[in-house]
Amino acid sequence: MAQKVPLVDLHAQYRTIQPAIDAAIQSVIERTAFIMGPDVRSFEEAFARFCTATHAVGVASGTAALELTLRACGIGPGDEVVTSAHTFIATAEAISAVGARPVFADIDGQTYNLDAQAAEAALTPATRAILPVHIYGQPAHMDALAALAARHDLLLIEDAAQAHGATWNGRKVGVLGAAACFSFYPGKNLGAYGDAGAVTTNDGRIAEQISLLRNHGRHSKYLHDLKGYGERMDTLQAAILCVKLDHLAQWTDARRRLAARYSELLAGCEIVLPFVDPAANPAWHLYVIRTPARDELLAHLDANGIGAGVHYPVPLHLQPAYADLGYRRGDLPVTETVAETCLSLPLYPEMTDEQQEYVVDTIKKFLDR
Repeated sequence: MAQKVPLVDLHAQYRTIQPAIDAAIQSVIERTAFIMGPDVRSFEEAFARFCTATHAVGVASGTAALELTLRACGIGPGDEVVTSAHTFIATAEAISAVGARPVFADIDGQTYNLDAQAAEAALTPATRAILPVHIYGQPAHMDALAALAARHDLLLIEDAAQAHGATWNGRKVGVLGAAACFSFYPGKNLGAYGDAGAVTTNDGRIAEQISLLRNHGRHSKYLHDLKGYGERMDTLQAAILCVKLDHLAQWTDARRRLAARYSELLAGCEIVLPFVDPAANPAWHLYVIRTPARDELLAHLDANGIGAGVHYPVPLHLQPAYADLGYRRGDLPVTETVAETCLSLPLYPEMTDEQQEYVVDTIKKFLDR
């Protein structure tokens, strides 16, 4: 059946800003400043302001943002980093890439974010950092995690790949730890037209180290102060992101309205709706419900032209790639239950009320069976 409601509609977004996007791309092509052109600095300055951070450093991807941040913070072989297994594998891959060991702790059963008590139980003398993920755009409990990090003299680094514009106690994610790592993968709330990422921080030393590491460790073309990497943000992507950033607050408001409307329309149904901590104002990257009949409901929605998804069906501690860590099924019971029952519903700023009502009606028909 032809899809009536996609999980995300990038075509719809492009149509609303096409003249500005096309002009930005054409400007970069005409200037031929494709690598570290002026749009990169423009975007970094604008994104730092958006996050209320002192510094933002553009990089090639969200994965690069995580890896370079860990390297800039001196984390490497022999170190451990406590994080969540309910996330995309890039969170753990970055830890592995610097030679450290990811240690997975269980998540909170309401927010699906890293649980502070579980994280504390996972600490060892080798732990150097805690890396919470603001999953689905819902901020983690940063008060509890910051207190935990302070008690044990640990770094607190945010994986904010899904949380552009979210707040915790009125403060933007991006300034709630030593540094924060963002992804601009096309489907993100602020998405490029390819891979891109950024790190925000109020620590000038961290910002300087990441600036060097992303660009082969150099201040000038042929003078390299350290061994670095080719992880720069493309100028084309920066130009696109500059255009989109101007719309992000409006798009986030639209996501919040749609999320609230989902919760209103689905109230009373035999499914678990998203929980929002009173201290949080989520960015609503995803609207995730839970039901034991997840796979059947997913098939039903697909058969009716609705593009739902599952984020994430196999927790990282059970991935073949991390079998060497020795985790077994049952080690993280909350994480495993959420992975087996979570379902992401279509959500994007251009979604119409009629589309949303069709999704809700289709879900209710399934549940009425």
